[in-house]
Amino acid sequence: MTSPEGAVEGGLDEPTGLEPEQGSLELLGPDDDWRPADWEQATAAVLRKSRRMREEDPDSLVWEKLTRTTLDDIPVTPLGTASLLDDLLTAGRPARAGDWDVRAHLAAGPAKAGNEALLVDLEGGVTSVWVEADAGTDLGVLLDGVLVDLAPVVLDAPTAPLAVAEAFLAHVGDTDLPAGTNLGVGATAPADDLVAVARLAAERGVLGVVVDGTAVHDRGASDAQELGWSMAAAARVLRVLTEAGMGVDDAAGLVELRYAVTDEQFASIAKLRAARRLWARVLELSGATSSAAQRVHAVTSRPMMSRYDPWVNMLRTTVAAFAAGVGGADAVTVLPFDAPLGRPDAFGRRIARNTSHLLVDEAHVAHVADPAGGSYAVEKLTDDLAVAGWEVLGRLDTPEGPDEQALEEMVARTVELRDQQVATRERPLTGLTEFPNLAEELPEREPYDGWAGVRSYGAAFEAMRDEPPAARVLLATLGPVAAHTARATFATNLLAAGGVAVDVAGPTKGPDDLVAAHDGHTVVCLAGADAAYDEWGRAAAEALRAAGATRVVVAGKPREWADDSCATGVDALAFLTRTREALA
Repeated sequence: MTSPEGAVEGGLDEPTGLEPEQGSLELLGPDDDWRPADWEQATAAVLRKSRRMREEDPDSLVWEKLTRTTLDDIPVTPLGTASLLDDLLTAGRPARAGDWDVRAHLAAGPAKAGNEALLVDLEGGVTSVWVEADAGTDLGVLLDGVLVDLAPVVLDAPTAPLAVAEAFLAHVGDTDLPAGTNLGVGATAPADDLVAVARLAAERGVLGVVVDGTAVHDRGASDAQELGWSMAAAARVLRVLTEAGMGVDDAAGLVELRYAVTDEQFASIAKLRAARRLWARVLELSGATSSAAQRVHAVTSRPMMSRYDPWVNMLRTTVAAFAAGVGGADAVTVLPFDAPLGRPDAFGRRIARNTSHLLVDEAHVAHVADPAGGSYAVEKLTDDLAVAGWEVLGRLDTPEGPDEQALEEMVARTVELRDQQVATRERPLTGLTEFPNLAEELPEREPYDGWAGVRSYGAAFEAMRDEPPAARVLLATLGPVAAHTARATFATNLLAAGGVAVDVAGPTKGPDDLVAAHDGHTVVCLAGADAAYDEWGRAAAEALRAAGATRVVVAGKPREWADDSCATGVDALAFLTRTREALA
């Protein structure tokens, strides 16, 4: 059956007849012409109701009250507005089109077991593999059955990059290797190894160098510090290779950039977008003329993950992988949720690879080019991070590579600030500093070195959980359940974050009920309403001391009759340390 020209079979002869008159489709109603001042007014009302603003404060104060500052001292406003795009210093957008490369990671270990894990990953939909190896690794066994002409292999051999690269090329022989294959010499490797591996890569037409920003991220670096270090390391690669006679375009074409992405999704999106702008600027200043596409590999952050309540890691890595995809990563590695506990098992690896498939094939995240492009807030944060990263580059760059002493000083300050935020729970870690479960049974995993050198954000709290005190705290609840439950829950969770269990007194009417619940506890924590504290808190504290308690804590603001207190904003780490010492 044929249709007249311009007609649609089974439909209208003139599809354009369905089109509304141009300019007649109004997405805004007559009452929808809102301005930032309207938002200020509505938000100020909420802040006044919560007593974060006074009645006499101007509405415009909401910007100051709600603007937060990143670890790089970059202000992030609570609302994106068009004015944020004024005077941006950088430009550039991610170039990836379509699905990202789902890359599985295999930590160093027995070759046979590693091979079995790789084959399962590849059969399960992984599209490339990132393997750790050393001079003693039998690549013939490790890669047996791996179709290296279809699935790119990325090597990671910091102790023997040249030997492993040569062994890999010997294993693959004359096989045509796919785009994305990388011999994987590190950007800070000895110059001789860097040049030798780069030449091998150039001869085979594959990538040869990895600028691995996750290495400094794992030590505690901020986003800008990771960006600045990666650019300094990448500049060192260009210097070494061009001094060895390679053209700058050829050298740049061998490089893949690797970054960590965290569950702070907007910061991670902005970091990947900023990385492309910075690398483009480095190449421009280096005299490169090639327009070859950049390769960015994103890895879900190791430090953000926790050994306790590891199931929450699934949520963290999902958010991070989403940010990686939106940020334009060419390849994404989701680390298994159980990786902090030991060598991941088959279930952990399956969840990791399926995370990308859910985002790509079901959520269709990869079907939109640069989804964050044009977002006022993300564009501003991208620009700010690019500028901050460039400033760090200026402080780290030397002819020999990144200045490690300067980096250590910068990272130490960042770690101190982050640790303080975690300690006060300004930066909450679900399952560790928030909603901990002392009764949980952790999955058992085979020990391995995959987490060596990783500085977990919750390391101090994990150390406390590793060695819980035998003694328990009496949660001396004042009054009926409805009156004390809020503060009792707060105190219970706070103590559990330090591995400290509680015995709950339950509903009480006076000091005698608390004494009856006392069973040799040296530390007691009073939890109740302020009215109950005023009425019989002092008497309760005195009665419990007489019963044998040596330390009285109050949940809420400090009281003169208590030895210590805990409330929102308290340095939880310091409080828990004092409490555990009293329990010893």
